[in-house]
Amino acid sequence: MRLLLSTFTTVRTLLCRTRTSNQQCRTLSGAAMRLVQFYHNEDVGKSVRVGVELGAGLDVVDLKAFDPSAPSTMKELLELGDKGLEGAKRALDSGQCVVKRSDIKLLSPVLAPEKVVCVGMNYRDHCLEQNAPIPKEPIIFSKFPSAITGPYDDILLPSESQEVDWEVELAFVIGRKGKHIKEEDALSYVAGFTVANDVSARDWQMKRNGKQWLLGKTFDSFCPLGPALVTTDAVKDPHKLGVRCLVNGDTVQDSSTEQMIFGIEKLVVWVSRFMTLAPGDVFLTGTPPGVGVFRSPPVFVKKGDVVECQIDQLGSIINKVV
Repeated sequence: MRLLLSTFTTVRTLLCRTRTSNQQCRTLSGAAMRLVQFYHNEDVGKSVRVGVELGAGLDVVDLKAFDPSAPSTMKELLELGDKGLEGAKRALDSGQCVVKRSDIKLLSPVLAPEKVVCVGMNYRDHCLEQNAPIPKEPIIFSKFPSAITGPYDDILLPSESQEVDWEVELAFVIGRKGKHIKEEDALSYVAGFTVANDVSARDWQMKRNGKQWLLGKTFDSFCPLGPALVTTDAVKDPHKLGVRCLVNGDTVQDSSTEQMIFGIEKLVVWVSRFMTLAPGDVFLTGTPPGVGVFRSPPVFVKKGDVVECQIDQLGSIINKVV
């Protein structure tokens, strides 16, 4: 059996290398899954588990219950490469060790990544709404991993800012280590996709801290992620996904990833020129037009607001501002 799996992996790798840039190998294991991290309700704050959803919003297969040797975190699962994802697929196919959705608390699909790589001004209309030129190269900045919070956790409104804004974004997660990655190979380094809100304190981003973006982007809870890490084979075409943000039920952003200036592959190639990408690294790919700061007059979130970020095929994250 091990020989068959090894042969299968080798053949798939060779096939990936011969495909053109628009026919890339879509994921590490070729398995379509919705991977999640969660706590059992009785163990909140204690034991992180990795699971596979039976479907969007449905019950979850507990990988650790199926196989006690399974990794405890998504990052550890991705570090195992094909072996880890194939193990998750076996657990899903077994139909065993299913826990009810009501008995768990979903966490961010990735906790404590090595890097959170963010892309600024990556939608043409977002550049136009602020009268900014279209970038000729990706504008890269970062958030600290401590900003990450879960798909239904609260956004903490800091007393230091009066101008907190929303930004729905497509996020993707790196599945294997790489440096100087070629564009035709780029998607094979992506484990999957998830929904992000690049919450931003505009006063600190645009007026304070020498107009360096970092502090305005990285307050605690300023990076909700989730609800699942949807493997690339489970996404029909990540380049054509509807992207929406609603505040208190009103649509404030409504666009498509087709409008991105620099696509997923180009971002992987560009960033890997400067740093080694590692399993679990999170990329936020930029926000479409409709953010609060460029409205007339500007609009910012306040305590009690509910921000929902939606992306087709991936799901929604819903976060209350407190």
